[in-house]
Amino acid sequence: MKLSAKANYGNWVPANMMKMLYIATAAIIAVTVVLFIVLDSRLPGIIGAVVSLACVCMTAYMQICRNIFDFRKGGMMGKVHQYLVDHFPWDAARRRAGVKDGSGKILDIGCGAAALTNRVAKTFPNATLTGMDFWGSGWSYAKEQCEKNAQIEGVGNRTQFQKGDAAKLDFADETFDGAVSNFVFHEVRSAADKRDVVREALRVVKRGGAFAFQDMFGQKAMYGDMQAFVNQLLADGVVSEIHYIPDVEKQDFIPAFVTAPWMIRGAGLIYGIK
Repeated sequence: MKLSAKANYGNWVPANMMKMLYIATAAIIAVTVVLFIVLDSRLPGIIGAVVSLACVCMTAYMQICRNIFDFRKGGMMGKVHQYLVDHFPWDAARRRAGVKDGSGKILDIGCGAAALTNRVAKTFPNATLTGMDFWGSGWSYAKEQCEKNAQIEGVGNRTQFQKGDAAKLDFADETFDGAVSNFVFHEVRSAADKRDVVREALRVVKRGGAFAFQDMFGQKAMYGDMQAFVNQLLADGVVSEIHYIPDVEKQDFIPAFVTAPWMIRGAGLIYGIK
């Protein structure tokens, strides 16, 4: 599924970050030139040259990654979202609940600019979507941007957006028939243990509801043994069915080029029925 080229979904490599990288690189190069040519300071100049080269390489790498992620260029962000949607067991869960038309309420946790929200809304045309996000200053996303994008995609009448904290969702237990989230949980600073964010997301899903979450589940510093955590969720009766796909970054739609440790590394998908 393709989303509209008229919508502004931003990028996982924010424009502000790239601006800072370009400015910092230019500044270091300028200092290096001054050291070498103006001050004739050889050793500091050599150090500056090495740092300049490293900055140029990093800036170039991040710019290429930004182009790969871009919905209008490389399109990888959309492919990652589609992978999640393909594993979101909405239709199966609704059939089990006796709902034949696929209607129901879905929550997108950390919706950003609503790219995943709108993709889900267009995939399941009888569902209503709620997108929530903290919309912090470090990201080029906003509630108004979400609403505009939803209108462009023709799903504005089935979507709504609100500010919130994924560590403490402002919804009662079992409010939604399903929930999705894409690479958000590891960014939640208000929760030291990211497994708590997963449990909080599941809390607001109805018994028998569907869920699909992608995050850096393979990074043990945040999630420990993810398979053991998945097994525990099942043993505790938090979910009735759950599947874990590790190493999502090894799927053929994600170039190896973007799997650096600070980019997409240790990605995973959990999905199932509560």
